[in-house]
Amino acid sequence: MTAQPHDGEAVARPAEGAGLDPAVPLAPFGAWLAETLPELGPVVELTRFPGGFSNLTYHLRTERGEAVLRRPPLGALPGGTAHDMPREARILGALALRGVPAPEPLAICEDATVIGAPFYVMSYVAGRVLRGATPPPDLTPAHFTALSHAFVETLIAIHGATPADPVIACLGKPMGYVARQVEGWTERWQRARTDEVPAMEALASWLAAQQPSESGACLVHNDFKYDNLVLDPADPTRIIAVLDWEMATVGDPLLDVGTALGYWVEAGDHPAFRSLGLGMTALPGNLTRAELWARYLARSGRSMRPMAFYHAFGLFKIAVIAQQIFARYRKGQSTDARFARLGEAVQLLAAMGERAAAG
Repeated sequence: MTAQPHDGEAVARPAEGAGLDPAVPLAPFGAWLAETLPELGPVVELTRFPGGFSNLTYHLRTERGEAVLRRPPLGALPGGTAHDMPREARILGALALRGVPAPEPLAICEDATVIGAPFYVMSYVAGRVLRGATPPPDLTPAHFTALSHAFVETLIAIHGATPADPVIACLGKPMGYVARQVEGWTERWQRARTDEVPAMEALASWLAAQQPSESGACLVHNDFKYDNLVLDPADPTRIIAVLDWEMATVGDPLLDVGTALGYWVEAGDHPAFRSLGLGMTALPGNLTRAELWARYLARSGRSMRPMAFYHAFGLFKIAVIAQQIFARYRKGQSTDARFARLGEAVQLLAAMGERAAAG
């Protein structure tokens, strides 16, 4: 079962090459599925989705339906929230009642002995996922204008879930969030560092010294970007699901916008940045980073603030994530060839972060 997407677009369908995968032993998984979700029937095909650098996501086709399996990557260390599959599934369970489009969790397995790590199964949302930098031929600048506006509105909807909701309050501690984020991502950088990157050290020091006051507390996605959105196949300006909630927590909404800005490529950015697979936002019709920032503040009713700290933080955080993956590759914990050049991406992101900090 293979999709034929337009150049630069990955449809929410499985990649080619279904077969044995050491991350999901089919016999024990099939036995668990038969006992836990018997309505789905036996496994027909389990195929890993293309793209993604962290948790592993699989399209599950059974005799009676389709679903999605999520598990941590091989070599990931236990602890923390990034690879906590039961936590991510519980977040999905809370979203539908709060007006946030997301897949529905179907079952959670916390027993790591079944396939080697905790995992969960969620509903399959059929739609379009935009990746790369080449425009799909049916999308015009007007489509991208409407989509980038929907991007902002969906992020505001996510931020509408606050600690006043007991389910949301359990996800994190909002007080001191900005300081913890700067300190935490700096510590992760130090632990994952494999090479000297002076720009990362300078950027970490700048972020520590320039922390703004907190702007509020709400549910934050922490990885909000185009390729984590599923679009309506009939209307590519309508977002029908937000994916990858692994880093969601309670925190400052403007840091969440900063992460989105870190992923948001513009036409004038360095070609290497566009080559990271994020360049769809650089196509005509999309908001610029400054426009996205201003629109978010205006539509959310938050007071105006300079963008520099938040954009620089977003780039620093993304650089650390890339470094963590690159470190696993260096240690031989992953053989994915895509990871071999992430060290160069870290240096590029750090340099961009320094420029963002300079305004």
